[in-house]
Amino acid sequence: MIGNMRQPTVAGQFYPLNSKALKKEVSRCFSGIDISQRDVIGAVVPHAGYTYSGPVAAQAYAVLPKADTYIILGPNHTGLGSLVSVSRDTWSTPFGNVETDIELARSLAGSIVDIDELAHNFEHSIEVQLPFLQHRFGNDFKILPICMGLQDEETAVEVGNEIARAVSESGKKVVIIASSDFTHYQPADIAHGVDKHLIEAILDMDVPEFYRRRAEKNISACGYGPIAAMVTAVGALGAKKASLLMYATSGDVTGDMSAVVGYAAIIVE
Repeated sequence: MIGNMRQPTVAGQFYPLNSKALKKEVSRCFSGIDISQRDVIGAVVPHAGYTYSGPVAAQAYAVLPKADTYIILGPNHTGLGSLVSVSRDTWSTPFGNVETDIELARSLAGSIVDIDELAHNFEHSIEVQLPFLQHRFGNDFKILPICMGLQDEETAVEVGNEIARAVSESGKKVVIIASSDFTHYQPADIAHGVDKHLIEAILDMDVPEFYRRRAEKNISACGYGPIAAMVTAVGALGAKKASLLMYATSGDVTGDMSAVVGYAAIIVE
């Protein structure tokens, strides 16, 4: 049964609306990067416009293995819908349609995660990831989009543990992607410093320390809940090692270092 169709919200803004132009732009993001599948089960990728953060995101997507389902966790920028919500709609992009993993969605429903489409309707943090996956794997995979309006540590850990349980029970090969930018609108040198401080806690896979550092330096990473949920889930699923593949800022593209947004590509194996 095909459910409703979730139409693209930010095609024509964050990435091209036309499939040919999109293919060209995504190919540009991957240019000079070797595609080499690694045993990645978790990743952190940015979600800005492709011009700014696409090449950083591509670093992580270039090493992802083929999986049955890609669970994509994103922050809720719109404030709409349930506090933690999973979508069951089929998602459309200029590259075609991607189905959601209804079984995994059902397995999460009734926990802290609600089935709710409203949170997803105008949210860009998950949508912008899909063309990267489609570029790598065609349309032959499923997704599980989870939007987090509530991002405190207790919630993130609970979401992560619920995901790990659902994935373990399903027996599927799953990769868990956390969509987040890092520091917003600070001078480049400050952004570099505080983001490095926060990223170290992710590389140590230390969720309490990650929250402590975020609060201590008041770091404006928007998807901190998704990152913590991903780290919790992959830790429970046996991941051992996190690596930073690339860090850059919007200033590296625009040349304006006075107020940048930080982007990181991190993988967990």
